Amino acid sequence: MKKSLIALSSLLMLGGTAHAQKVAFEEYDLDNGMHVILHNDPSAPVVITSVMYHVGAKDENPERTGFAHFFEHLLFEGTQNIKRGEWFKIVTGNGGTNNANTTDDRTYYFEVFPSNNLELGLWMESERLMHPVINQIGVDTQNEVVKEEKRLRVDNQPYGQLIAEVKKNMFVKHPYRWATIGSMEHLDAATLEEFQAFNKKFYTPNNAVLVVAGQIDIAQTKAWIQKYFGPIPRGEEVKRQKFEEAPITQEIRATYEDPNIQKPMVVASYRTPSMKSRDARVLDMISTYLSDGNSSKLYKKIVDDKKMALQIGAFNYSQEDYGMYILYGMPQGDTTLAQLVKEMDEEIVKLQNELISENDYKKLQNKIENNYVNNNSSVEGVAENLASYYMLYGDVNLINTEIEMYRSITREEIRDIAKKYLNPNQRLILDYVPAKDKADAK
Repeated sequence: MKKSLIALSSLLMLGGTAHAQKVAFEEYDLDNGMHVILHNDPSAPVVITSVMYHVGAKDENPERTGFAHFFEHLLFEGTQNIKRGEWFKIVTGNGGTNNANTTDDRTYYFEVFPSNNLELGLWMESERLMHPVINQIGVDTQNEVVKEEKRLRVDNQPYGQLIAEVKKNMFVKHPYRWATIGSMEHLDAATLEEFQAFNKKFYTPNNAVLVVAGQIDIAQTKAWIQKYFGPIPRGEEVKRQKFEEAPITQEIRATYEDPNIQKPMVVASYRTPSMKSRDARVLDMISTYLSDGNSSKLYKKIVDDKKMALQIGAFNYSQEDYGMYILYGMPQGDTTLAQLVKEMDEEIVKLQNELISENDYKKLQNKIENNYVNNNSSVEGVAENLASYYMLYGDVNLINTEIEMYRSITREEIRDIAKKYLNPNQRLILDYVPAKDKADAK
């Protein structure tokens, strides 16, 4: 359920300066270790019940990759009190919607209901945690679903292997080196007992955060949360292994042949620090400066003026332990991949040696502000942000204060961070090209 590569380069939305509104919330812990965050928003008669679990692809056994994403599907199969195949019927029959998504760092489930169905949403999420039915028929069914998703979204999707290939070449020790969707061979080889053990280890109240947001009565909501989640027993504490990568000190070169494409693409990827760092926020701003919108530096120069590329972009792929700063380009006409890299490098060198103009800096601040407001413009967005800030950043109030961090980033910091991380000896250059038989057939 990842955004496409092209969409990732446009995460920050265009627009004039907006003003962020403070998000009020209350947080507390249940006796079993589950963290709870409540946000009352009476502006619309809806409510979201969501649970984020601190388990993602990086928590998997290297011989059993794909488990975290597999559970995103498996835990809709049913529970002791929700018959197999009934989950979605219950949700839609009560005017709701639901979904889930997985990253390398966490898994997130949610339902959106009319506010008078809050108790139903809480009961369903407590059922998923307390009484999941993990049996062979469910595993076999979802195995086929995941295989079809991989065929559709990865194997047969143009450029569908791009991020996976970047990760494979960027990480040697860290579990970020494998794709979130994992290996179908690993899933096929797994036993029912292995799936049950994964559930027991990671799907515990003390490894989760429950967020309830929308039109809610706080006292009543707390009573229902205690009723449905309070009795769930605490699990064993998850012991996480720490993986440290040696710095990249020499340019890595790699090539991948994709049978689904006709146009090559080149990727330059740099390993960067955790999403929690200030440096990661500066890199966010650099990607906006370089490639957000038709007036951005890379697009204006390489696509509009020189007409050397069909697409060009940069984005900061932030994660809990490490990030990747990725630039990409799809050449046009006789332009080579090497020429595109040279053009992109010229803009990076300018960033490293010159301060961006005051005008560009103001424009950048406006875009960041506008994006920040848009991210908290819906109850669904607020709920996921509250969960993420707690689980991945360790500070829920970042939903209100992170914008100040962005506002405080200076032009000098932008220059210095570009100089610190975006150097040729610290990167991967991936030539992502059509498969030879595809190229020969043209």
